[in-house]
Amino acid sequence: MYLNVYSDKVETSKKAAKKAADLLNRAIAIKGQAVFVLATGVSQLKFLSHLVEIDYIDWTKTTAFHLDEYVGLSPDHKASFRKYLDENFLDQLNVSTVHKIKGEKENPRDECVRLNNIIKDLAIDVVFLGIGENGHIAFNDPPADFDTDDPFIVVELDRRCREQQVGEGWFDSVEDVPKRAISMSVRQIMGARNIVCTVPGKRKAEAVKTCLTGEVSPEQPASILLRHDNAHFYLDRESASLLDT
Repeated sequence: MYLNVYSDKVETSKKAAKKAADLLNRAIAIKGQAVFVLATGVSQLKFLSHLVEIDYIDWTKTTAFHLDEYVGLSPDHKASFRKYLDENFLDQLNVSTVHKIKGEKENPRDECVRLNNIIKDLAIDVVFLGIGENGHIAFNDPPADFDTDDPFIVVELDRRCREQQVGEGWFDSVEDVPKRAISMSVRQIMGARNIVCTVPGKRKAEAVKTCLTGEVSPEQPASILLRHDNAHFYLDRESASLLDT
């Protein structure tokens, strides 16, 4: 684990984007292409905006996967992660191949099968993600499944996770937030060669402390990242405020 703490959200996001770019370019230099995974949410906005501005990545040599998506949500809903990724990242770049999660499909387990057949033979070079207020990574809410080998799974969203989505302005009420999602599994995330975890903001401080200083447990899903040799955490002063740094 590599822990990086900077003064504010802007610097944190810039440093995380620079690291992400270096990892993508390293993969391209070694094997001619890079495979990466995109996260969404308020915490990723500045990170993605800075990554888009970096002009020395050959995006035509990259393949992207989508980390998670709500079940049953229209792709044009304001909370749709596909809409988010298109508007904040993909529409501005020429990524060669993008595998999006089609959460509106009638049977989400069939969508998982489709994605799992695509990703099963690919090595993921880097996953971009954050940590939820309840300690989740992707939509793996506590208690997270640390054991499944399936790359994409259908998960139940806990109330605190759904409340976070309302607090961030994506939905008007908890009742409006879907109760299920398709998520990249914990094991699939942990199988990536590198992880860039960007977690700015005071409201994430408790989750950061619990997951980075407590026991590794499904009750604190992000704690599993402590066991990854190349997990790079990017925090600002606020999110790191409860750590002894």
